[in-house]
Amino acid sequence: MSKAVNDIQVPDEIRQSALNVRDNAYVPYSDHPVGAVLISESGKTYAGCNVESANYKGLCAEASAIAGLVSSGERAIRTIYVIGPGEDLCTPCGDCRQRIREFATPQTDIVVLDGNGAPLKHYTMDELLPDSFGPENLNKTSGMR
Repeated sequence: MSKAVNDIQVPDEIRQSALNVRDNAYVPYSDHPVGAVLISESGKTYAGCNVESANYKGLCAEASAIAGLVSSGERAIRTIYVIGPGEDLCTPCGDCRQRIREFATPQTDIVVLDGNGAPLKHYTMDELLPDSFGPENLNKTSGMR
């Protein structure tokens, strides 16, 4: 069940981390910096930003943070915060929704922040990617089911 935005508390250290990592984004082509901060099931924090390249095959902020999670040997996201440059929603793209789904549980929170780090919208995984395809569809274990 979704939480109301005014019920979402973004810890100051998460807000600041999201702002800082977004400011490190390498976006010479789109000029659209995005940051992501995730908290793993163990409570460790991983941050990532988008990194573009001249061939337009960049790395999304969420994918960057998830790569850090997996590289550290973790496999579950408790909460992920996504911050774009402005006041409008900057939700994860389709590829990142699937990546988040791979490491999500039914309790995973996805929180989209405005450009100043205030919460704009909260999603559960089922709200962000309804009727999703995941490891269990391939007879593999999944945190979602």
